Amino acid sequence: MSDVQANPSAVVFDIGRVIIRWDLRYLFEKLIGDKAELDWFLANVVTEQWHHQQDEGRPLAEMVPERIAQYPEHADLIRAYATRFAETYPEHIPGTLDVITKLKARDVPLFGLSNFGADFWPEFIAGQPVFEGFGDIVVSGHENVAKPEPEIYAIAEERFGLPPRELFFIDDKAENIAAAKARGWHGHVFTGADALEAELAALGLL
Repeated sequence: MSDVQANPSAVVFDIGRVIIRWDLRYLFEKLIGDKAELDWFLANVVTEQWHHQQDEGRPLAEMVPERIAQYPEHADLIRAYATRFAETYPEHIPGTLDVITKLKARDVPLFGLSNFGADFWPEFIAGQPVFEGFGDIVVSGHENVAKPEPEIYAIAEERFGLPPRELFFIDDKAENIAAAKARGWHGHVFTGADALEAELAALGLL
């Protein structure tokens, strides 16, 4: 059996859309009453692609004034992105916390690897006791590189202190799992807690 086929010993969680529900729409549907206008705004002004700059390490102090200069008529909404970001992640994904609790009970080493902005991270992590007991969490905004770039997986390997074959990575994006597998990690494209729990059980982690 090759190394990559050997069963992993540690579990690495993505955060958004795996542990927590995240969508810019959760905030802006409160602020924009017309659905067509809301859809246009999320497709053109505060987009996930634009937000990804925050994941890559670009500070809000640069992003927000630049965007306001491009869309001055939406200045208040763009500022709301910066000041009310916590409203974009209103709740946890059903079942994932139960899976984490079961893994902790079995003393499985747990880690995090997330595309998350450094400016938003302190408020987020302060309200998330689920991460107590995690060995480490690699946050893209702190590293100035985001998934699926190979560099962030290399950083995680060094920080976690485990070889790729020992790591089982859970992420909602297939391209992020593909990048992990290219380095020899195990991977699971998250679609729900039940399928995840079944695969963890099959690997002997649960």
